[in-house]
This record gives sequence, C-alpha cells and structure tokens, in this order.
Amino acid sequence: MSRPLIVQSDKTILLEVDNPEFEDARDAIIRFAELIKSPEHVHTYRITNLSLWNAAATGMTASEIVAALESFSRYEVPENVIRDIEDYISRYGRLKLEKHAGAVVLRSEDEILLKEVTRNKAVQRYLTGEQIDARTVVVEPGARGYIKKALTDIGFPAEDLVGYVEGEFFPLQLRETTRAGLPFSLRKYQKEAVDAFYAGGSAAGGSGVVVLPCGAGKTMVGMGVMAKLETNTLIITTSTVASRQWRDELLDKTDLVSDDIGEYSGEKKEIKPITIATYQILTYRPRRKGQTDNAYYPHFALFNERNWGLIIYDEVHLLPAPVFRITAELQAKRRLGLTATLVREDGREKDVFSLIGPKRYDAPWKELEQQGWIAEAICNEIRLGMDDERRLMYALASDRSKYRIAAENPRKLEVAKQIVEYHRARGDKILVIGMYIEQLEQIARMLNAPLLTGKTPNREREKLYDDFRNGKLDTIVVSKVANFAVNLPDANVAIQISGTFGSRQEEAQRLGRILRPKADGSPAFFYSLVSKDTKDQDFSARRQLFLTEQGYRYVITDTFEV
Repeated sequence: MSRPLIVQSDKTILLEVDNPEFEDARDAIIRFAELIKSPEHVHTYRITNLSLWNAAATGMTASEIVAALESFSRYEVPENVIRDIEDYISRYGRLKLEKHAGAVVLRSEDEILLKEVTRNKAVQRYLTGEQIDARTVVVEPGARGYIKKALTDIGFPAEDLVGYVEGEFFPLQLRETTRAGLPFSLRKYQKEAVDAFYAGGSAAGGSGVVVLPCGAGKTMVGMGVMAKLETNTLIITTSTVASRQWRDELLDKTDLVSDDIGEYSGEKKEIKPITIATYQILTYRPRRKGQTDNAYYPHFALFNERNWGLIIYDEVHLLPAPVFRITAELQAKRRLGLTATLVREDGREKDVFSLIGPKRYDAPWKELEQQGWIAEAICNEIRLGMDDERRLMYALASDRSKYRIAAENPRKLEVAKQIVEYHRARGDKILVIGMYIEQLEQIARMLNAPLLTGKTPNREREKLYDDFRNGKLDTIVVSKVANFAVNLPDANVAIQISGTFGSRQEEAQRLGRILRPKADGSPAFFYSLVSKDTKDQDFSARRQLFLTEQGYRYVITDTFEV
C-alpha cells in the first residue's frame, strides 16, 4: 500500500486525502505542522519554527516528529528537513530565564550561543550589561516579557524558569454537585489540561495556552486551574455577556458566592478577589481635547488594583494588541490563555507564544467528538450562482468591493429560508450568522426572527438567549457577536450567509456555537452559503482550513438537499 505523505525539502507536507491511512497521518502531523490549503484530493501542511516550538513545549521530541514523518512518508524524508527539525526543536530551552540573587538572568550552557544572542541589538537593549559569569547575564528589571519576545523573534525562544508571585491567597474549591444538584467533576481531558498547565506548581508551568474546541469546556479548565492555585484571579473576556456567563459558571460549579466576584465592564467597575473584565474596557482610550498620548489606557490600572496570582485570557486568539503590551510587563503572574485555535489573522501567534506562553495542551476536535464530548458535525457548503445583473456588477467592481457584492447575493436569502423551514419542522434550534447588517435585517424580516448585533443592549441580548434556551424562540439572526462566547447549548444548526473574508478562527468559532453535545445524541448541522466562482468562494476555502485540519469535511452542493 502506498503511504499518504510526501515530505518536501521546503518543509511542506503533501497529504493524500483518499489514502486509507489519511486520518492516522493527519492526526500525527497536526501536532507539529499547520495546514496551508485543503483542496479535494491533496492537503498541504507546513512545518514552521513556531509549530515545532509549540510541539516541543508539549513534550514532543525531534525523534518523535521524524519517526511520525518516516512512518507515513511515501518517499525518504529529505535530510535537510530532518536536520531543521532537530535544530529548531533543540533551540527551545537552550536559553533559560532564571532567578539569581533577586534578579532575572539569561543563562545558557552554550557560552558561544549566549555571546551571539547578547550581541544582537534587539536583545541587548533588555540587558543591564552585567555579566555574572560566561554563561549568565543580567536582564533589565521589568524586561522579562520583552526579552522573551526578542529572543523568539531571532529564533532562540527562552524557557522561562523564573517563577511567579503567588498572589493574594483566596480559597476556592470545585463543587461535587452543581447548584441544581447535578453531579459535577472535570472530564479526563480537562484534568489533563489543568495538570499540563500547572506542572506540579513548578516554574516550568504556570504560563501558556490550552487549546480545546468550543463547547468542550474551556471555562471548566480555567476553574480547575483557579482551584489548584487558590489565588486572586483576573479573568479577561470578549464581552459583558461572556463575563456574565463566566460568573454564572463559577457560581454554579465552585464554592464562590456572589460577593466574591466582581464585574469590570462598561456597565460596572467592581474589583473583587475574582474579577471578570472585558478586552473592550481595558483597551478604552478617552478622547480628550489636545491629548497627544494615544497610548493612555486608564483601565490598565486594573492590573495593579489587587495582588493577582493568575490572569486568564479567554479567547486568547482575539487578544488586542494593547493587551499584549501590558502583558509583557506581567510576566511574574501566572497566565492562562484559552482558545479553540492558535490561529490569529493578524499573524501574531509568536506574541501569544512569547508573552502568554507556549501551547500546554491541545485536544483534537474529532477525538473529542468520537468520545461524545462534543456533537458530531455535518458541514455543508452550498455554492450559489448570481443573476446576470449582479454578475455584471461584480465584474465591473473594484477588487475591494467584489467580496461584499458576492457575499450579499440575494439568492442566499432564499436558500437560507429553505434550510430554516426544513429545520424548524424538525424542531431544531437555529442560528443564522452573517457580517453585513443590511443583509441580516432582510433575512430577519423574512424569517420573522429577532436580530442580535453588537448594538443590542446586554439586557435585551440576555433575554433573547433565555428565550432561545427555554424554547420561546427557535431561530436567532446574529452578527459577528456570535463568533465568541455565546452560550447557547441547545443550538444545533448554524447557517453562515457571510463571513469575515478568509478568517479561519471565525469559521472555528461559528461551528463551535453548535458543538455542545445534545441530550439525544443528534448531530449538529453547519451550512455555509457562498457565491460560486467569486471571492466569496475563495475566502470560504481559506476559512475552512482550520476545521479541515481538525478532520471535518464539507459536503459541497449547488442546492439545498435534504
């Protein structure tokens, strides 16, 4: 039997989809390579420095990676690829940040390497100039995060063994039963994720990212870490609604009471031992007449308001750039990033790696689906033509305008209505998701369904969610606010009528809205409506990359078929 992989000398990997060993090979390589494109028959992956360093941080060795490639490769793995894997894996941890006599020091057993990196101008600016010995130099006070970023940028990421402040003690335990009396405990993979992050309380752990699918209980992992550490904790979320969902989960599954938890948002400014803030409020900048300091973020003071022992970054792939800057100065605090995907559309994955920490735990989506922890998902892409008038409009439009013209194809509304009618008759719970408000207003009127956008007040938003959960509503039309932290466990159908260009993270988040397992074991249905032979179709192919990497396949049709 012919093996499924072809490993090329530029570190790209071709994977044959129709090969019987396709799934085993895919599961082996996603731990250390990233998917670049996924046409029908051959998928292309790429091994990068960052993908190797994240693999190293989870405990993978160069020999394990090479063995995985050799076991599935049709031809001999190029020698330069093997050497590069060995080289880049070995770079992780050759430099270490440690504590010495109250100062942070950069240390390496390789004296020549230390001389090389300390002569680099990007690194040099974060050193005091004091050299303790041939293997140890002193880092400027407060520069721990900045030097980690600089070292990663030049290709020698440091292992941070300095340790952390414990923060102010605050007792917190997970409950064995929820407030409603239902049994509760962390699932096996959630415990593994907590343990991988905590690392026995050693300096080798305590910072990094846990990657789990939407619906797999990332919040539970956060609560498990909080129970391990029992310290004042700052949780940063994507929205006020998400903050309140965190609050509800904490009250339901831990021994916290309401007075222990503060909300720091546009509506409230409470600071308690457990405080939940939003990215939006932290990155708010007042506009003052004559003000020239655009870097002034008054709410960054929150990071110093209490002796936090842990900061949790929810949906860390959406972390705004200003929060990266303040995080560089918070390296003495334990930092946990939670996400469904390490993909960032701004390309700042290295900053997550340097400043939040490396990937500590990653559970493949299809594996959790097979275990019943997330729902089986049936993904469909329906490619629709445009009428002649719209085709001409598209043909004559500027490149900048083409995508919107294709994305707002009126035929999508007709097909979306067909899909909704079919699933309403089945008693399903449906989300229609898009990005263009005018298009969403049209379909909301057509379906006689409420529209939820970023301008919908939080109180109205929460009422819509409640009505959806208790069965008063079977359909909600939602804008990009549905991309993250919307807790609608009964939703089992998502219809995507437009998306943010080629955003892979958005596709993952939208599918995640319907992945919570259903009581009857029924599957989730994900429909993506795209305009055929346009930029809409091109962007759709890019959006699907991450999910394809996780093992999902899209059924492609030209019409809605039951």
